[in-house]
Amino acid sequence: MKVVFMGTPEFSVPVLDALIEAGHEVVAVYCQPPRPAGRGKKDRPTPVHARALQLGLEVHHPVSLKGADEQAVFAALGADIGVVVAYGLILPQAILDAPTHGCLNIHASLLPRWRGAAPIHRAIMAGDAQTGICIMQMEAGLDTGPVLLRDSTAIGAEETTAQLHDRLSGMGAGLIVDALGQVNALIPEVQPEDGVTYASKIDKTEARIDWSRPAVEVDRLIRGLSPFPGAKCDIAGEQVKLLASRLAEGSGTPGQVLNGLVVACGDGAIEVLAAQRPGKRAMQAQDFLRGFDMPDCVS
Repeated sequence: MKVVFMGTPEFSVPVLDALIEAGHEVVAVYCQPPRPAGRGKKDRPTPVHARALQLGLEVHHPVSLKGADEQAVFAALGADIGVVVAYGLILPQAILDAPTHGCLNIHASLLPRWRGAAPIHRAIMAGDAQTGICIMQMEAGLDTGPVLLRDSTAIGAEETTAQLHDRLSGMGAGLIVDALGQVNALIPEVQPEDGVTYASKIDKTEARIDWSRPAVEVDRLIRGLSPFPGAKCDIAGEQVKLLASRLAEGSGTPGQVLNGLVVACGDGAIEVLAAQRPGKRAMQAQDFLRGFDMPDCVS
């Protein structure tokens, strides 16, 4: 099929590769524009942009698709289908209607649960037992379109957003190839109104750890916000990111360090498995503790 691919972050790259490997003709790639990054604040192409250039594909990065000129450029590509995954722009109806088979979205949740911007983070933070990938026929609403294919997976007891992100990216790549291979035979499943939840964008103010909360909630927060923005607490006067954890035995005053990197919560305790000091690289617990005197309490 002649495909227009629309994606931006690292999550989208395996999907682009899978479409090429499956023999589809990617007639153009759409992504977010390069933005200042790094110490020099020079414009840096997005991961999808960089990969598309490596593959020799035509790249477009408009700031909007609302204008008639941009919509005409898109329509002139003559695509059979649009494949959209974490693109970052609202698609007007003219864009959705341009390809012969419309546009399909790869969404990292089991719709209608976790529509919106941060479904992977929110699933872990909420303590969901499972999540998955949905291939959805796009329409004007926010992740409201009918589901064509879905695949579920259990969320590991110690799994972080980074780890789940990589697993779901691979699942999405495989599922969209399956969908394109049988696009005329797929039966749309209208999303029920019951069970709709919204995965709002992560706000940095959510990252502060409240040790008075139950251990199960603190653990979910740490894993759900890893690696970005990272759950934060103060240890010996430094603001430290906690990047991996698990539930642990023990109890004490909230924030009390029980042993090594085992910290008491409002109910129970968690063990920190990875952490990052300001200006330092992320470290496993044993490396973090080497040469660092843990106080009796964190906050």
